[in-house]
Amino acid sequence: MWLMDLSAYRALWQTRGVFALLTSAVLARIPVIASMVPVAFLAKDAAGNFGWAGVVAGAYSVGMAVGGPLWSRLADRRGGKRVLIATGMAWSVAMAVLALLPSDQYRLMPVISGLAGAFVSPVTAILRASWPRVVQGSRLRAVYALDATAQEVLFAIGPMLGALVVSFASPRAGVLGAAVGAAITVWWFGLLQSPAVPHDESRGARLTAPQLLWHRYRFPMILSFAFCVTAFASVSLGIVAFADAHGNRLIAGVLETVWAIGSLAGGVLVGALPGRRRSYVWRRAVLVSAGMLLCVFATSSPVSLGIALLLSGLALAPTVGALYERLGAMTPSSVKTEVFGWMGSAGMAGGAVGSAVAGLVVEAFGVRYVWVMAALLTLAAAVSLLHIPPHLPVDEPESLDLQPVPQEAL
Repeated sequence: MWLMDLSAYRALWQTRGVFALLTSAVLARIPVIASMVPVAFLAKDAAGNFGWAGVVAGAYSVGMAVGGPLWSRLADRRGGKRVLIATGMAWSVAMAVLALLPSDQYRLMPVISGLAGAFVSPVTAILRASWPRVVQGSRLRAVYALDATAQEVLFAIGPMLGALVVSFASPRAGVLGAAVGAAITVWWFGLLQSPAVPHDESRGARLTAPQLLWHRYRFPMILSFAFCVTAFASVSLGIVAFADAHGNRLIAGVLETVWAIGSLAGGVLVGALPGRRRSYVWRRAVLVSAGMLLCVFATSSPVSLGIALLLSGLALAPTVGALYERLGAMTPSSVKTEVFGWMGSAGMAGGAVGSAVAGLVVEAFGVRYVWVMAALLTLAAAVSLLHIPPHLPVDEPESLDLQPVPQEAL
């Protein structure tokens, strides 16, 4: 008996619009991720120290955390096309201004960077809200797994692309290249968007932000995502510290790649499983925690840690993909984009906290305790998900747009 079923993937690629939507979304996200390295070097070169680069990056993160939910909410009401194109062009202009800013005016960098962060297009939120309108049943489960896997790959190759441009050209060229690339790719992704989902007034007024967030299912899932991203950010810093302790910074890139390969393999494998049983997302989070704990005992050498990271990575994309699917299923269609926007902001906050705290942990206790911290955080994520209803297999799924959201999710 085959344990894997590739029919979901075959059906995905045969579904009209899936390939274009996924490809354009991946390409639209690359410039934003790739710009991080050039911006850091641009700020460092202008001010003469990496401390200023941290200030610029912090301003950018604050802008993203504030702008993300606002643009996502507007996309639910006005449609994704206008929001994407407007924010995509604004982000490109802000990044171009940042790239062309004279070095002696570097004190303006945090202001411009904050504006750029505020205008980051809600590509990720709009994509995840779009999937239930494009595919259903086993294909929906597979596409969320692929989406989570693609996100892992983006964070593996995006900074590398930015570093290559910095190495062979200059930081200014890297930032300008990202600005031009985003203008083209976000425009393409925007053109593929469907009109906004009309709100069903018979089910009451559209949910406000507090009603959307303070919910017995949605809030635990967003909190769990924040815990997970906090753990992942701490591990990334732990990998850098591990490589530095071994006197070879190239080790960090190799270990990050191995970790991403594990996540990629896990996402592809889970998307190909038959899905004939109930799937509880908390169980996947427990596997992530177990993988982090495994790494605690594997810090004796780069080889052992690489093997442990590969194994722990197998559960990452499946867990995040299941979170996307469950959050989408527990949210009315008229506010799906907004809820994914809030999820992204929670992840941004978690990432900032994870990097900062992990640095303190390394200095106070040692590198291996970063994985102890990550194991505890992902265990907390699993506990917060204990009461989330499982994914149920559906033999003959109908369009999720035609199915009512479960009453308890409103």
